[in-house]
Amino acid sequence: MSIGRHVGTLEARVTGPDAMIETVLELGIVPFFENPIRGWSIEELTPREFWFDGDELGPWDWKIACVQSGEIAYGKFLWGGKAAFATVEFYRELMNYRRSLPKFQPARQQLAVMDYVAENGSIGIREVRQLLGVKKSAADSVIARLENQTRLVIGDFQRVYRGADLHYNGWQTASFCRPEDLFVSDAVPGPFQKIFGSGTSLQTERTPSESLEYLKDHIRSICTSCVPDDKTLMKALG
Repeated sequence: MSIGRHVGTLEARVTGPDAMIETVLELGIVPFFENPIRGWSIEELTPREFWFDGDELGPWDWKIACVQSGEIAYGKFLWGGKAAFATVEFYRELMNYRRSLPKFQPARQQLAVMDYVAENGSIGIREVRQLLGVKKSAADSVIARLENQTRLVIGDFQRVYRGADLHYNGWQTASFCRPEDLFVSDAVPGPFQKIFGSGTSLQTERTPSESLEYLKDHIRSICTSCVPDDKTLMKALG
């Protein structure tokens, strides 16, 4: 199961979009930002000079390449709803575990969003606001909950260019889709067709509890310099 690499051997190696993709593929599942498990984050694997410093957009922009690679799930699905990356191998185990729990079942507003996505293929925050008649903060909250439930992932980003010179300073808009559409079906139009293909599956033969243990064992195997205890792992995954 172990990929043969761990966070201690990858220090400060995320210096561009290709290195970011390679790091995520090697680690399998990793949070974006620093967290209680020391070393287990894209932030800690990025040299300080690249971390949102001045004109260098760094990982905030490089994550677009990760999403558009078609190999990586990105969304707010670790540590109770914090941004993270995962390959299909590990995202499907998280999905199998999360969706089995009552606390990760969608509520009424969330179901309305899921119905919209099922019909239209994706949704943005503006569409969520229009659909539910809510402010942006409430729409953001609905989407974040669906990401944490493993119902939605970010399907694509669009860079926003502003001003007379169409300057890009890192502002982006995201569209959200079901992981089943991103990684399995080619029925969704546009960038979502640049995906794995029919050979990819989000199904696993493990039970939900086995999926949880698989994820725990994997994270322990890559965090050898700071092996997390079970309580900490449950905060990350539960």
